[in-house]
Amino acid sequence: MQISISSSWRLAVKLGLLLVTAGASAGALAQSALAPVLPQAPIRLIVPFTPGTGIDLIARTLGPKLSERLGRPVVVDNRAGASGNIGTEAVVRAAPNGSTLLVTVNTLVMNASLYPQLAFDPVKDLTPVTLTSWGQLLLVANPKTGFKSASDLVSAARQKPGRINYGSPGVGTPHHLAMELFKSRARVFVTHIPYRGTGPALTDLLGGQIETMFLPIHVALPHVKSGRLVALGIGSDKRHALLPEVPTLAEARAGKVNVDMWYGIFAPSGTSPELVALYNREIREILLSDEVKKAFQTQGMDPTGSTPGEFKSLVELDAKRWAGLIQAQGITAN
Repeated sequence: MQISISSSWRLAVKLGLLLVTAGASAGALAQSALAPVLPQAPIRLIVPFTPGTGIDLIARTLGPKLSERLGRPVVVDNRAGASGNIGTEAVVRAAPNGSTLLVTVNTLVMNASLYPQLAFDPVKDLTPVTLTSWGQLLLVANPKTGFKSASDLVSAARQKPGRINYGSPGVGTPHHLAMELFKSRARVFVTHIPYRGTGPALTDLLGGQIETMFLPIHVALPHVKSGRLVALGIGSDKRHALLPEVPTLAEARAGKVNVDMWYGIFAPSGTSPELVALYNREIREILLSDEVKKAFQTQGMDPTGSTPGEFKSLVELDAKRWAGLIQAQGITAN
């Protein structure tokens, strides 16, 4: 950048203001020298799950806006498999130069306990950048069960331990562990039927092959509205605006079960604090836009940013919570 010396600047020198101007210039240059340098290569947002998921929606909503703000191409890279571990490991192994970020959900901390033989620690080997949103899980049932509330499910499960089946998209998913937490708090036993994805599990739930399961609120909503599913309670500390008439599980006398899902962005371990701060600032600004809020909220997610430190504390606390449940319930990924 060329710097021209204007006549007004010369006049300022003559008036004895040289030190003030020079001091301001030195401060600007020092700030410029400390600014993080992004690589020229495209920035990859790795999503460790298939396209069309809530995590994928976050990446594809934020990506173009992040590209505009940073002046760099941003591409979404879906690396599905092994409950998110394949995509996560790709970020763990990536160079910590700001060119690779992970967009994920709290499955990350569940995997830390479910897969103790992993070659990496999904909590310790990543740098939290920012929380992006919260999502809620709804406990639903097939109408043929006759259940009207979560307390009905609890009563039936106590009368016939193990006779009621619940589905999930697979072992270790938030849907699975949410029900295990529900079972622990309500002191009941229902049988887990794992599927390969939400779609097959939902199909069997609607067909009556299984009786109940937890679903993301945006997945369950159209079926609840049509009467094909019954909403028994929401796994959160408060009711949701999309279904204000549905009580929390605590209100339904089924135990205090908060299974809110956090979504967030991570960088490889070793990424400089300056780069983390840059991404944190830009992404939090993007989350404030009305367009992003609308895109998230239509999928049942509430956009919420955080500082890197706040997100780190949340991740560590949640990892301990799920580790305790997984150990107590004897849950394995096999």
